[in-house]
Amino acid sequence: MAKYIVKRILYMLLVVLILSFLIYLIFDLVPFDRAKWLVEKQKDVYKDNPEGYQRAYLEFRRRLGLDENVFVRYLGWLGLARINGSYNGILQGNFGYSYNFSRAATEVLSEPMKNTVFINLFAVVLALAITIPLGIFCAVKRGTRRDTAVQVFTIVGYSMPTFITAILFICFFAVIIPIFPVIGMKTPGSNYTGIRKFFDQLYYMALPLIVMTFCSLGGMTRYVRSSMIEALSMDCIRTARAKGLKENTVVYSHAWRNALVPVITLVIGWFLSVFSGSIMIENIFALNGVGIKYIEALQTNDYEVALLLQMFYVAVSLLGNLIIDISYGIADPRVRVAK
Repeated sequence: MAKYIVKRILYMLLVVLILSFLIYLIFDLVPFDRAKWLVEKQKDVYKDNPEGYQRAYLEFRRRLGLDENVFVRYLGWLGLARINGSYNGILQGNFGYSYNFSRAATEVLSEPMKNTVFINLFAVVLALAITIPLGIFCAVKRGTRRDTAVQVFTIVGYSMPTFITAILFICFFAVIIPIFPVIGMKTPGSNYTGIRKFFDQLYYMALPLIVMTFCSLGGMTRYVRSSMIEALSMDCIRTARAKGLKENTVVYSHAWRNALVPVITLVIGWFLSVFSGSIMIENIFALNGVGIKYIEALQTNDYEVALLLQMFYVAVSLLGNLIIDISYGIADPRVRVAK
């Protein structure tokens, strides 16, 4: 197992290196000149001095390394080449700078990342707490009226786009029955601390959480149900029932263990999605998350922030695949991942 993990990590590093260059190249192809943008911010100083404007422009290009070719700039971004006479890249702890916020990219994303993790983690836990028991129930009661009713409900939820669901929930829970606020992340003007701050933030995030949970119920319930139906039809389950084992033991000890392998992909995938950002939900409810920051970075040409986020998503995706493969071997000893 240890040898397999080390090998996979080495492969992951190679993939990250290749993807980082491709993504950096794509952002570099965007027709935007950061040096010209910086000089334009000071254009009043050089209003009657075109020569000074040109000298300042060339100086900014030198500082940013724009006078070098793209490969040298990429190595400088990694910290493997000198830019402006020094090594100052990822390997040195410099993950980029946000020119729009005049702060390091990590500082810009730290608070939005906390908010994204907070809302997505709650939504994932709620969704799994509902869909796993519901999927098992539907599989056990397959073909009954209750199963049919749940299937109709999940098909409707699965088919509706997220923004339509959000609009309907806003109309019902914020307009017709004004229970929850529509936008924001805390009470305006409040300076709550401790547990009161937590519950105030949870109250403002309640409606987005409900929408995200509802949107995930359809697909996840049907996935768990289909996995359990396949597991319940196995010969070992028939044998267990023929031995006279209790139905709960057959379902939750034998069938669920066999159904767990395909469900692992779903469960771990949803847990890892806490980092990807709920772009649609964050935009609708005006939440300060990494999804909306990613869009803002692209719209305002703040590409170092967007590049850092994109590479973070790549790393999380690769790490998630490794965790899923290892989990397969833990859940089912028949799956060998040591080679």
